[in-house]
Amino acid sequence: MSAVVLPAAVPAPRLVVREYTVADAPALAGAVAASLDHLRPWMGWVAAEPLAPDTRLAMLAAWRRERLAGGDAQYGAWAGPDLVGGCGLHHRRGPGVLEIGYWVHAAHVRRGYATEMAAALTTTAFGDRHVDRVEIHHDRANTASRGVPAALGFAPGPERPDEPDAPAEEGIDCPWTMTRDRWARPRTS
Repeated sequence: MSAVVLPAAVPAPRLVVREYTVADAPALAGAVAASLDHLRPWMGWVAAEPLAPDTRLAMLAAWRRERLAGGDAQYGAWAGPDLVGGCGLHHRRGPGVLEIGYWVHAAHVRRGYATEMAAALTTTAFGDRHVDRVEIHHDRANTASRGVPAALGFAPGPERPDEPDAPAEEGIDCPWTMTRDRWARPRTS
């Protein structure tokens, strides 16, 4: 748990990145349903889809309670009226570390949305003075996910065995790390 409650919204250049509300349940259900074939190989949580409407509502309410208690934060990313993906900040890597997770709706891939979400979440994570490091992890077989931390200048760490969580994973975790000092330095494009 963080000493600071993560914000309900995160500034991003082209996207509105904000905590899901119960009113977003139909949009989230629709985005996931439209993206099942795209997400199923890489996202273990997709195995539970489709969720019953009351289950999804309970999940969204639980996510809000968790964030307000200083825990993880789950966000939807919107381009105009369209939910283009989701992302989150997670405390699963120990004190002083936040991990970023992200997914993109199948109809919105290859537009830089995952990179934009991850950049916005990195800046937000370092807004907590207790956070020294931000990490992104992906399975080695997920080459699309590899492009996000690489594009943002995260440093790759040593690969290590990890239990596969989804059908296309080979079971090799690829960690990427960004430190506060490195993120604060100007980056060239």
